[in-house]
Amino acid sequence: MKQELLLTVIIFVLLTLKVGKGMGNAGLLNLVNFLLVLNLLAGFIFPKAGMLFSDMYHTSPLIILEKNILNLGTLIISLQSYAWLKDHEHVSEFYILLLSTLLGMYFMISAGNLLMFYLGLELSTIPLAAVANFDLGKRKSSEAAMKLIISSAFSSGLLLFGISLVYGITGTIGFAGIATQINGSPLHLFAFILLLAGFGFKISAVPFHLWTADVYEGSPIAVTAYLSVISKAAVLFVFVSVLYTVFKPIAGSWYAMVSLLAVATITTGNLFAIRQDNFKRFLAFSSIAQVGFMLVAITGSSAAGNAAVVYFILIYVFSNLAAFGVIALVSAATGKENISDYKGFYSTNPALSWVLAIGLFSLAGIPPTAGFFGKFFLLFAGAAKGNYVLVTIAAMNMIISFYYYLRVIKAIFMDKAEQPIRPLAIPAYPKLAFVICISGIVFVGFARFVYDYIHSLSIGF
Repeated sequence: MKQELLLTVIIFVLLTLKVGKGMGNAGLLNLVNFLLVLNLLAGFIFPKAGMLFSDMYHTSPLIILEKNILNLGTLIISLQSYAWLKDHEHVSEFYILLLSTLLGMYFMISAGNLLMFYLGLELSTIPLAAVANFDLGKRKSSEAAMKLIISSAFSSGLLLFGISLVYGITGTIGFAGIATQINGSPLHLFAFILLLAGFGFKISAVPFHLWTADVYEGSPIAVTAYLSVISKAAVLFVFVSVLYTVFKPIAGSWYAMVSLLAVATITTGNLFAIRQDNFKRFLAFSSIAQVGFMLVAITGSSAAGNAAVVYFILIYVFSNLAAFGVIALVSAATGKENISDYKGFYSTNPALSWVLAIGLFSLAGIPPTAGFFGKFFLLFAGAAKGNYVLVTIAAMNMIISFYYYLRVIKAIFMDKAEQPIRPLAIPAYPKLAFVICISGIVFVGFARFVYDYIHSLSIGF
């Protein structure tokens, strides 16, 4: 429970500073980034597996790694948010709320029963709606927060209904107890479908994705990046764990459901991404498609499937945050967020253009970026069940995704504009974040020991 305690201490430090005399934004951002670095490093020191509170809370080397990935992503987002937050009047509140959601994700990932899982989920969701409204002068930001609250309330209702049914059927809320009693009866399957729908909302799987683009577009870019990467990654970690352990006895049933979700999610995400001009909506639909690829790997029901998802999320942190980092910097300086605004971007900002291009190449899965290896492992794990129709559909969708990612590359490098975005200075913190992202995209794919290590910790059957 070391990671939860460390994060709680950071939140209390920020609360104390807020209640006290307070600090200037520059000093506060320096302090927060320093604490987040310490939190990330401490996550790797003396990892200890075990259970607490009558198995309500458990941890393992894989869970510790997953929390460290979330810590890394949060640190990168914090570094990238410098240009936006340096003049914001509520920096302390932003970090208190954001880190509270991260604490909720910790508890959700370490949950050993449905009550702990649900409490963690709510703690990770409610403060997130508040930070979605942190562009205080923009109406769209308020709309995004309201849509996030409504969609979260609806998905929580479905989850609670499913949890109630599971408890009524099995007489227990412990994951281990449920796994021994769940079977494929119609009532059991109905309860599972309700839980699956709840998870579907959180990871933006089709047809539960309708809130995603509007919330992404209206939220501040830092929050959009957090929703796209950290929030989604945490739920996917839990989703894999629950499917592979709690609902292992009905794997034959959920395999078909998750396969259908994968096909619908990849195809819908890709087709809608083609039509988008707003960068945040574009990345919203592309992130929906990426979730579909991860669902393909999950159907593999193997340690390779689990490892592929965790490995891809690690790469996704670097790739997606590289793209969001450039967009955040441009938006903070110019207010421009459309793809058409980026015509001629390379002529004025070559460094930022390459960061954005490498991030998009990795998201598309173009070799030799790490995204190529990530997609390869996802499809390879999905093919383990011999469902080559599913893998073929996923592979064809990769070709479609090439088109819309390259459309952005064309705008940046080839299209001309009479008034391209002016040359932008890159502050030190965002520059450090870009170095981390590009290093991850370039080296993680070739560092085989990273995948081997994740595979050695993974579960499957």
